[in-house]
Parts: sequence; C-alpha cells; structure tokens
Amino acid sequence: MTRITQVKSNFTAGEVSPDLLGRGDLRAYANGAARLQNLFIYPTGGVTRRAGLRYIDTIIGQGRLIPFEFNTEQTYLLVLTANQIDIYLDDIKVATVASPWPQNEINQVAWTQSADTLLLAHPSYPPKKLTRNASGGFELDDWIFYAIDNVINTPFYKFANSAVTLTPSGTTGTITLTASADVFAPGHAATRMQVGGQQVEITSYDSPTVVTVNVIEDLVDTNPTIDWFEQAFSSVRGYPVTVAFHQDRLVIGGSRDLPNRLWFSRSGDLFNFDLGTGLDDEAIEFAILSDQVNAIRGVFSGRHLQVFTSGAEWMVTGTPLTPSTVQLNRQTRVGSVISRYVPPVTVDGATVFVARNGQEIREFLYTDIEQAYTAIDLALASRHIPVGIIDQDYDPHRRLIFVVRDDGQLATMTFYRAEQVRAWTLHQTQGFVHSVTVVGEKVYIQVERDSKFFIERFDEAVTLDSVLDGEAENSTQLWSGLDHLEGQLVSVIADDIALDNPVTVTDGSIMLNDAAFKIEVGLPFTHIIEPLPPSNSEGFAGRKIRLIQAIFRLQDTQALRLDTGQGLKDIALKQFEEDIILDAPPPIINGDINVRALGWRKDGTVPSWRIEQSVPYPFTLLSINNELKVND
Repeated sequence: MTRITQVKSNFTAGEVSPDLLGRGDLRAYANGAARLQNLFIYPTGGVTRRAGLRYIDTIIGQGRLIPFEFNTEQTYLLVLTANQIDIYLDDIKVATVASPWPQNEINQVAWTQSADTLLLAHPSYPPKKLTRNASGGFELDDWIFYAIDNVINTPFYKFANSAVTLTPSGTTGTITLTASADVFAPGHAATRMQVGGQQVEITSYDSPTVVTVNVIEDLVDTNPTIDWFEQAFSSVRGYPVTVAFHQDRLVIGGSRDLPNRLWFSRSGDLFNFDLGTGLDDEAIEFAILSDQVNAIRGVFSGRHLQVFTSGAEWMVTGTPLTPSTVQLNRQTRVGSVISRYVPPVTVDGATVFVARNGQEIREFLYTDIEQAYTAIDLALASRHIPVGIIDQDYDPHRRLIFVVRDDGQLATMTFYRAEQVRAWTLHQTQGFVHSVTVVGEKVYIQVERDSKFFIERFDEAVTLDSVLDGEAENSTQLWSGLDHLEGQLVSVIADDIALDNPVTVTDGSIMLNDAAFKIEVGLPFTHIIEPLPPSNSEGFAGRKIRLIQAIFRLQDTQALRLDTGQGLKDIALKQFEEDIILDAPPPIINGDINVRALGWRKDGTVPSWRIEQSVPYPFTLLSINNELKVND
C-alpha cells in the first residue's frame, strides 16, 4: 500500500464547477473546493465563516440600494422602493423623499454622482437629481438644462422621416406648425422644437399634424422646411437610459427611443448640450452604428470612456475629448444585461460588468501590448455560481465582489488581480436577497424574510443573520424589541455562549431559561467546506482510498464540526475539553488540530472529509495537510 501526503495551502480558486472533477491537472483543482458555503475567502488563501447580518430597518417593499457619498465623512445609503427614497446615515433613517418610480420600474434606474449631487435616470421617466440642501434635508428635482434668454440648451433630434416638412403660420408670437405627415402626440405639449435653427415651445397639441407654439426666437420665414428638430427627451420619445461624468463633461448614454446615441455636455458646463459650431469645449453628439444592435446599457469613466451596449463593448477616445478628436472603437462582442441596470464596478483598474446572458462576470481591461480592451470571463472555473445575476457591487475592504442572483441567493468572488485570485463562494440565508450595495466600508443587502422586507448589513461583530443584540445593567430572562423576527425560530448567544436550543419569538420577545447580561438574537446559518476528491492525475482512479489523518491549521476559531466518514463530530471541543470552563464560551484555537480517520472509500469522487457548522462561533481555516493510504 502507498501513503501519500497532500498539502492544501489555499482556497484561492474558490468553489469550482463539478465539470472540473476530471481536470486534476488544473491549478484551479489544486486550489479549489467542491463546496464552499457561507464563507469569505481571504486573498491570502484562507477561508473564514462569513460575517453575520445586522438588522437595520424594515422597509415598505422590494427595492434597490444605492450609495451616496456626500463627503468623506458622510456616506448615505439610499433605499429605492415604490415611489419613495429612504435615506440612511450610520444605519439610521434620516429622510424620506417622494420619487416617480413604481416598484416594477426601479430595476431600470441608473445613477452617477458628481460632488454632492446624485443624478438618476430611467428611460421612461424624466431624469432626476438628488441634493442635500443647506438645512440638511434632501430634495429630488428634475434636471434643469442650461438656458439663456429662455433658450434651453437641451439635446434635439429629428425622429420623423428626413423628408417631412413643417410649415409655420407666422414668424413671431403664438403660431401653428403644420407637418406634412403625422408626427405629433399629446405628450409634445410643453416641449421645445428647433425650426430653421430657431427655438419654439409647443403650448398645445391640436392634431397629429398641427401644434400651437410660442416662438422663442423669431423664425426666418413661413416657408415649408425640413430643417426642424424636436426635444430629444420627452414623454413621447423617452428619457436618458444611463449617465456618467467624463473629462469634465456629463455623458448621457442612450434614451428609450434613441438607444444607441451618446450625448456629451459642454466642457465644464454639465447641463449645456449646445452643439454650437464644433469648438473644442462645445457639446458632442453621435450614434453608435455597426453591424449589430447596440442599445447602450452603461457608460463608465475609466482610462477611457467605456460604453457597454446590448451587443458589444466600446471605448471612446480623445485627449482631450473634443468634437474634432473624439473616436469610437468597438473592443469586444459580449453585451450587457438589458432587462435591468446592473452597474459596472471598478477593481484594480479593470471594469467588471455582467454579460448579457446574466451568467457571466467579465473583466473589461485595457492591455498596453494589444492597445485594446479584453473581456475575460471571471467565472470560467465556477460556472454554476454566477447564474441569473441581477445586481453587483465591490467591497475593496474585503476585496469581494458581491453578486445577487435572481433566485435570491448571494454570491461573492474574492478578486485580487495582482495575485490572479478569483475565488467564488455561495451564501445562503433564510430569505430572498434582492439587492446589494457598498457604502464606504459597509456592505448592505435588501432581503425578504417571511414576506417582510429588511435592510441588513454585514458585520463581523455578529455571527447570525437579521441580528439584534443588546445589553442590560441587570441580568434578565425577557428580551424584547424583536418584532421583525415575530414567529421565527431564532438562535441566541447569551453572555458569549451559544445556547443549544432555538427560541420562538412571540409578541416581539423571547424568554430565556437563564438570565443574561447581554445577548445576540438572529437566524442561524451553516458554513460548509467540502474538498475536491483526490485527483485522478495522481493515480487514484479505480483504487480504494483511506484518510489516515488530517491536520487542520486554524486561526481565531471556537468550533470545528468535522465528518471524516463517521458523521459530524465536535472535533475542537473533544481535543480541547480540558481547557473548557463550565458556563463560559469555548476557548479560541490558534494552531493545528490533528484528526485521525478510519474506513476505506471505494468511490473516488467522494471527499475524504467535510466541515459543516451552524453553531454561531468564529471559524477560520488556513490550510490542511492530508495523509492518504491507497490500496495498490
């Protein structure tokens, strides 16, 4: 018989797809696992039980989370729900403002920020800006385009056939415009037009071919003309899809009826879209024309202006960006999600975006060698995890990309480009996650539990989900304030000791058997680690294998529940029972635990051990040393 020692020093490939069970030659196999659940992967390779979720507030319904950094000291969490925005500072709701977006339209809201102003766009609603006023309150207002002498410098476009003419009834005052074809709709009232380069305002809709207007700039004559344009954004033609700031310009990417068009404001004048005569600082406008549909889904300011469309990814160049230097070049043909707005995020100089199929996370990265961008699949070895992606954000503090799936599950990818770390894990909680965002160094989720909608925050100080904790001057058995968990079976940590039996929340309270000075109450979750089976490339195929012993190197760990083929056992408690003090939390382990095992395994696809732990104590695994015996 042959003895083989295997050292697993890291999990930097994360949970890998079952499709790789026959690919022991890959680096991902050596550094991966068959299952990693409810664990954060360190960029250095270790895994730790994920942070718990602290309960913040109950909201009115399903929504979306957006960060708003007012200044370096004040970062706000915005919660978009049906026709309102709730605003939180340091986990406390400080304001609520009305919004135009019903619940079923929130997923198309896009946003960008400049200084203390947050701009929000939706293809079917007028674009908005959220600002904080001098008294500390918040206001949500329509965009106001730059105007001089009542001439508004908003984008214009001729939606009708180029041959359609307009005939003015006069050149000044209140007149009518008669079109040679049906071009008008009731929604055109109160919008602007340009006729022969002069601006007029529609005051009333008369018929599909006739409108009444107020002349802002005197018209040249009353002859029929094809030189006319209407306001690009209106209730008739739709509104901007997405926005960004680039080289001191406001960039509008697409609208409902002009999905492949880009508008750039004047340099330094963010709401002035006057094209002028093409001077360097004047506005820019052009369409993305190619051999495929290119509905713009996102614009992102990076090394270049990056444009993400339904069918491809583009870069806009120009140093500086001017009407004469601007260039547009297609880079890759992946495409972005079209059913909702999923914001691209920047990680170490790369832009991470969700592919159109919703099944891929791609890294859009410029390479100096090729002088072009590539779009690398970041989940090739873990294809089963990022499925049906509906939201994402990046936490630079933990180096984690948080991803929300359409089945309500949350996944993370530890991403460290310099060390080629792309490690995926899946997280489960008793509920349905709808949205995620990172505000400063805090990660928030919006989760639905038992038909109620909560805001919760990842917090290393707690080890359960939907947690409330508290302290009392005198020890007590009755703890209240748990209305959000009404009727739920909850776990309790009392005076740092995890109680064995769960408790049901009744009338917002729980009653403990023994009084405690402090408690943590929440929903339990289980972390799981399953290693990949021994690689076929090592000659194990078709042979019986036995685990002789395994050495687990732990850090800041209070519990280890391990199955080596004989069922789950509390290994840490057994090996350190002489250090356990009655009525005190378990000791903290920093070091190696040696576990011996018995039993042969005929199935080479079965892992030699499994960690599964729901007890809410800290757990961190740094490495494993396995000693196997192979039956020759």
